Amino acid sequence: MTPDQFLRTIGRQGPEPVYLFVGPETYRRTACRRKLTSAVLSPEEVDEGVTRHSLDEAALPEIIDDARAMSLFARNRLIWVSSAESALPRGRAAAAEEGEESGSKPASIEALAAYCKDPTPGTVLVFDAHKWDFEGEDKSKLERLLKFYAPVTATVEFRPYTPQEARQLAQTLAAEHKLPLGAAELDLLVAATAGEAVRIASEVEKLALYSTATGVRISQADIAALVPDAQETTIFNLVNALARRDRSQSMELLDTLIRAGEYLPLALTFLGGVFRMALAAREQGLRSSQDVQTYFQRQGVPMWRSRAEQIYAASSRFSKEKLERAIQSTFEADRDLKSTRPDDRLVMETFILRLTS
Repeated sequence: MTPDQFLRTIGRQGPEPVYLFVGPETYRRTACRRKLTSAVLSPEEVDEGVTRHSLDEAALPEIIDDARAMSLFARNRLIWVSSAESALPRGRAAAAEEGEESGSKPASIEALAAYCKDPTPGTVLVFDAHKWDFEGEDKSKLERLLKFYAPVTATVEFRPYTPQEARQLAQTLAAEHKLPLGAAELDLLVAATAGEAVRIASEVEKLALYSTATGVRISQADIAALVPDAQETTIFNLVNALARRDRSQSMELLDTLIRAGEYLPLALTFLGGVFRMALAAREQGLRSSQDVQTYFQRQGVPMWRSRAEQIYAASSRFSKEKLERAIQSTFEADRDLKSTRPDDRLVMETFILRLTS
């Protein structure tokens, strides 16, 4: 089930006896943990009613034994088990754990299955697995984890926010903090935080405090100054200036990056990434920012609307040959930055001169 489904279900039906929380996202996990705690325990029971274990330190049968024990201090219990991934066997033990060698399931799986069939009344047991994502290299590990915890019928999946969900969250939180943000400011905030919900919440709170203290309406410049990684927008502006062969503005934007303390080798790496994505967009014949967003998301690359628009603009303004030349110049500048005692500013100015000549 999704976190939203979990919150609705627990409000109507109360908690299940055993849960598996799985996935890397932490913002919605925190909300679900708070809701579950309040559903299981009264305020007076929280101190004595919450027990924490880690499967890095305790074996699964030991935790099951604890769940079967009755507490002398609390009528209800919430047992939170972190590092649920550590219960999975490793190496040769993996096949035996799944019954492939011995023909029978070992004690840890049998103990879990038996407890799920006959859980302790008044006790809620939560296994928390946050290390692995649902896609990419982690997918097979997560499938094995879900197979191991198959006796747990209530699984809550904490998937990363989509770009659209992240933007909606930023808009909602800004409204709650009475922080007026325009569409461009919202896009910049989401891009600067990489769509991570926890960071969005933290930065919205910080921006709201700044706006209240200064009495100013938050602008893109304020976000660029206050939110880490918002310098990416300056780099995109540099890409646009290079595409126009506007040497003067390109030098001004380079000066802005230097004054902001941007690590120039990292900025150059980001520039190279933009040029490569723009070249891919041109080679794929992508005809709009929506096409760019859809294409890269299918490749597993997070892509927000504003970034897709910037990459599409770069692919439109640079010819294929110029993009290839820009990628080559990026490689040469990166090599020069790694040479003995380089003058970073001089290397970057030379890079700009090459692309605006």
